[in-house]
Amino acid sequence: MEFVDYYKVLGLNKSASTEDIKKAYRKLARKHHPDLNPNNKEAHKLFQQINEANEVLSDPEKRKKYDKYGKDWQHGEAYEKAQQAYGNTNQRQYQGGQAFSGEQFGGDFSDFFESMFGGAAGAGGRQQARFRGQDFNAELHLNLLDAYKTHPQTLTVNGKNIRITIPAGIEDGQTIKIAGHGGPGMNGGPNGDLYITFLIENNTAFKREGANLFTTVNLDLFTAVLGGELMVDTLDGKVKLKVAPETQNGTRVKLKGKGFPVYKQEGHFGDLYVTYSIQIPTNLTEKQKQLFRELAKS
Repeated sequence: MEFVDYYKVLGLNKSASTEDIKKAYRKLARKHHPDLNPNNKEAHKLFQQINEANEVLSDPEKRKKYDKYGKDWQHGEAYEKAQQAYGNTNQRQYQGGQAFSGEQFGGDFSDFFESMFGGAAGAGGRQQARFRGQDFNAELHLNLLDAYKTHPQTLTVNGKNIRITIPAGIEDGQTIKIAGHGGPGMNGGPNGDLYITFLIENNTAFKREGANLFTTVNLDLFTAVLGGELMVDTLDGKVKLKVAPETQNGTRVKLKGKGFPVYKQEGHFGDLYVTYSIQIPTNLTEKQKQLFRELAKS
């Protein structure tokens, strides 16, 4: 198994802080994202390594195992459990009374796993221990409009393409589990799971709170006083809104069902709340100002 130096991938050293790792990952992920480099296979491969590096180094426990076991970090837990399970008696059996440690394999713990669970050990009739694979964590960046409709998307995790369906209404920061798409199990053990955290950027004029949307629209003084109609943007097109006469500044109206989809409730939507911001006319002519004076006197 080829060793990938995750610190080198992120341009960091082993003393990097959690915040350093987070900043480096976000900067590199934006630069090498496949959407920005559609025909660059090297950028695609590097993007995958960047995600793997962040998945390991941003998790304190995984980082600790990676620093200790290197390329065999995913089996670090299995190594530690095996030491406890076999205890001092089996340590003496294998090492003639010497302490059993990874250093005796030249720092490569792969030899330990082969000796402990495979090869001659399996041939000796002892049942091999099975261990569950490591869970993987990944981030998926979406725009708010991407989260408005259910749609398929293909992710690449550890060289494997995983096709998932993203439900409409997914929340910013929400995490979903894809069972069995984590690290491989050991000695026939089950694979780990893949956890995907969604980071949703709001690139619209709407504020989102759950399934409800909020927006502010400008309303001219004359329509506010006399009433009328106003075209208002929603996420699925424009709608005509009736404005009541003598509408006050800051008035909020609700457009039922014109908000965001409710997560995993097909056909259910939140509401859109529209707040009026009345615009005072400017650059009036002298005649227009006189009309206002007469109106004020009446």
